[in-house]
Amino acid sequence: LRPRKLISYMKTPFIPVQQTIHTTWGPLLLAATPQGLCGMWFEGQKHRPDASAWPVAPSPFIDHAQRQLTDYFVSQCSTFDVPLDLRNGTAFQQAVWRALLAIPCGQVASYSTIAQRIGKPAAVRAVGAAVGRNPVSIIVPCHRVLGATGALTGYAGGLDRKKALLLLENATVLQPELALAA
Repeated sequence: LRPRKLISYMKTPFIPVQQTIHTTWGPLLLAATPQGLCGMWFEGQKHRPDASAWPVAPSPFIDHAQRQLTDYFVSQCSTFDVPLDLRNGTAFQQAVWRALLAIPCGQVASYSTIAQRIGKPAAVRAVGAAVGRNPVSIIVPCHRVLGATGALTGYAGGLDRKKALLLLENATVLQPELALAA
């Protein structure tokens, strides 16, 4: 897994460029700054920003992400190396998002495991909130986080998409549960 550069929290406003790509699970809005990919949201996803003021323009980071997503959706790519610009996250959120990046394809972790990994074992609810605010779905794999009992819980892009992403990744630990939920 190639390390990704996370930009420290800054209050400097920025206007990213955007493009929408079409996937099996619906349109994905991708956004980028000159530093990297800063967002990826499904249509109807919770916490999706109003991008109406963002210019539609080319970006090498969006192009890179699109190529890797195309491979991912046909099960040819399990890791991403597109540079990320997550400057709009707090230090706590960035710590959670870095922990998400460490979950390998096809594996899962619980919210409490993430809380322990970032050194905040009592912050399980705050971890859940940070996971829900992840601005780069799929690439920062928040879909790989499950409840303490292994239940499919919360996904800003919808539980059906979470289940489909885990099945795509052959999350074998969950195959019986996912088959029953299908």
